[in-house]
Amino acid sequence: MIKACEAMVKCLEAENVKVVFGYPGAAICPFYDKLLDSGIRHILVRHEANGGHAANGYARITGRPAVCIATSGPGALNLLTAIATAYADSIPLICITGQVNSDQIGRDVFQEADITGAAEPFVKHSYLVKNADELPKIFKEAFYIAGTGRPGPVLIDVPMDIQNTLIDFEYPESVEIRSYKPTGKGNYAQIKRVMKALNEAKRPLICVGGGVFASNAQTEIKELSDIMQIPAITTMMGISAFSTDNPLFFGMLGMHGVKSANIAVKDCDVLFLIGARVGDRAVRTPLSVEESTTIIHIDIDPAEIGKNMNADLPLVGDAKLVLRQILDLAKPLEHKEWIEYLNSLKSEPVYEKTKDGTINPRKFISDLSDAMSDNTTVVADVGQNQIWTATSYKIRNGRFLTSGGMGTMGYAIPAAIGAKLADSGRPVVAICGDGSFQMSLMELATAVQHGVKLKIIVMTNRYLGMVREVQQNVYHNRYTAVSLDGSPDFITIASAYGIDSMRVTNEEEAKKAIEILSSSDESFFVECIVDEHTATI
Repeated sequence: MIKACEAMVKCLEAENVKVVFGYPGAAICPFYDKLLDSGIRHILVRHEANGGHAANGYARITGRPAVCIATSGPGALNLLTAIATAYADSIPLICITGQVNSDQIGRDVFQEADITGAAEPFVKHSYLVKNADELPKIFKEAFYIAGTGRPGPVLIDVPMDIQNTLIDFEYPESVEIRSYKPTGKGNYAQIKRVMKALNEAKRPLICVGGGVFASNAQTEIKELSDIMQIPAITTMMGISAFSTDNPLFFGMLGMHGVKSANIAVKDCDVLFLIGARVGDRAVRTPLSVEESTTIIHIDIDPAEIGKNMNADLPLVGDAKLVLRQILDLAKPLEHKEWIEYLNSLKSEPVYEKTKDGTINPRKFISDLSDAMSDNTTVVADVGQNQIWTATSYKIRNGRFLTSGGMGTMGYAIPAAIGAKLADSGRPVVAICGDGSFQMSLMELATAVQHGVKLKIIVMTNRYLGMVREVQQNVYHNRYTAVSLDGSPDFITIASAYGIDSMRVTNEEEAKKAIEILSSSDESFFVECIVDEHTATI
């Protein structure tokens, strides 16, 4: 027999977990004590939410559920933002929290919080462990639920006395949950109808969402686009499914998207949505699209189909498997006039001149993408920096990560740490604003402590820039609570952590910074001074 806390570690080992992210406390110490004896690498973050964001970045690169850990009470509650962030973007996480002793639950003892209740809206499933003997089964189910179907976070809350209980350990070889049967392949008759619509379309358009990464279907969607010569666009979460220089790719749609993508949606006759939520930031007027367009929608979650835009041809299934079924029936087509029309909508970016002592952030990001290696992972935070990165960084064979559905500021630094640990051979660039950077700058210590080499860029305009834009455009320049005066000297902060850095205030300094960022294997921090009036569009 072994203690349940040791069994928890053995469960992670059985799932081939190599790295976990967390912040310990008394209620999870039994588990941490046994973790010390394992080969699993623990990454100590400086805030529990950032443990969840780091696991988020790790999961998105590996394609497998990643693990984050927190103690009871405030530790678990701090993790809520990361759980909600993962849930909104369908990222598979296993969130392990300690809990007070079973006989103390409900008595408002020290550091007690009902984390399973608090997290209920933001998890695929949660467990409050009441029987230590069930832990192996619970872990097996948790990894299965998190990583199959529409991925998402699963919470396992383990009271301290349960962790210390002796059990006979045997990890299940398989899992069977009667009420949980994710759909795999699509309905064949419906697939034939989809093919008929695509074959007859004069102006077909593929719209790729984040679900394509969840099912690892990037190869299949590019192959379908190429064979049938169907132009493609992405939502923000779908960025990097297509290389920016793919001749059939026409950019990101939405309120912050590019002209070619938005007009393509308006003018297409068949819109083929794959793993996309069709949220309000992507399509502001879904009714007008429905009236003029045949809509095909593939999603593994039937609740997403028709939720924001009606689908003429709904198709429930795993994107990779469904696309393979479609590829079996696909024949070469041409849409020369349609593609030429969309090409005519493309234009080279024009970078407005900035005032002395500042740079154009879009030009800096574009020039950086030209210099970085093709396989770079780019992690954008939330705010103006996110839009500048999404529309200006030219992705080739890399990945683009950001917080989409929840729009969580402070995401980039911890997620970049997770992404780098998931694939150390890829350069990782984190791009932040001065507001979002200050929400997670303490994680520079995590990167230094664990030898994680990152390229970090902070766009400084001394404002919460996106909110300032709203107050300028909607509230008639009535600015309130958006000034970041009082912020520290970021170069001094980087130096305090032992990270080489430089400040960029003009074009020559920008060139030098980009050269260092693209050529050095070491961590490097760049602060770009941006005019406060520079907008997202």
